Amino acid sequence: MRAIEFQKYGGPEVLRVVTAEPPEPGPGQVSIDVAYAGVNFADVKARTEGYRVPSLPFRPGLEASGRVRAVGEGVLGFYPGQPVAAFTPGGSYAEVVVADATAVFALPEGHLRVAATVPTVLPTAHALLHEVGRIRPGDSVLVQGAAGGVGTVVSQLAKAAGAGAVYGVTSSPAKADYARRYGYDEVFTTASFADDVRRATGGRGVDLALDPVGGDSFRQCLASLATFGRIVSYGNASAADPWQVGQSELFPKTASVAGFSLFTLAREAPDALRELTARAFRTIADGTVKLPVTAEFPLTDAPDAHRLLGSRTSTGKLLLRVGD
Repeated sequence: MRAIEFQKYGGPEVLRVVTAEPPEPGPGQVSIDVAYAGVNFADVKARTEGYRVPSLPFRPGLEASGRVRAVGEGVLGFYPGQPVAAFTPGGSYAEVVVADATAVFALPEGHLRVAATVPTVLPTAHALLHEVGRIRPGDSVLVQGAAGGVGTVVSQLAKAAGAGAVYGVTSSPAKADYARRYGYDEVFTTASFADDVRRATGGRGVDLALDPVGGDSFRQCLASLATFGRIVSYGNASAADPWQVGQSELFPKTASVAGFSLFTLAREAPDALRELTARAFRTIADGTVKLPVTAEFPLTDAPDAHRLLGSRTSTGKLLLRVGD
């Protein structure tokens, strides 16, 4: 089989096509003939910084759709040829990938392309709003990275949950225009967006802020909160030093800070991940959420996909086309 891997950290050029034997599923695992693989910013951080890379060489890729190739000992409910989507700790940039059966989800026929956009983005967006952010009808929401995969979904889910207003933050006017098409009431493009949020809310601030960037962005989100406001941190795309918050910052606003990691959920509470993902998948099936694929590349063009994502000019979801 063909796969994409890197043997050292660096730019997109370190991604190489290799040939290897297809992996076999172990106990409790499923192997999948990959049709599409999602491309995520975490893959870029893995390639450049070693983010969640246990050792080199490493094959990136956190999500895939395709058909079951084989099932390991003790696996029930899956059969060869069955269409599925999967969340993986790596390795989805390949013609065959192995995933824990607890992170594999059965699909109806005819949905392989859209399903590859789902395993990371939808459960994350759903958890940020509901399980961690505890959104309530009428809440105002602020979303960093509004034009990305998670950002595109969060706005739609927030409106479906009865949010009063959804504000976004992007890095350019073009991205702001894109985000508005997916439910954002107003989108800000300045680094000091807390001032914009205050103006937009008449000085009140927002009830819930979601931040995947960290650093100064986290501080701006914190400054944007209303009384009883909540901020959920779910990434550190800025690679800034880990944030620290003390009583002097939280007490005056009666604010709270929470965190979320899909990786941790998959490792520590796989049953909770399955339940969360099932709820999230239903929002695609019933039309509540649309997650657009804005660019698609052949597997061998994975470096080009990484260049586009790393340029911070991409919107929506990027895919690698691997098989049929």
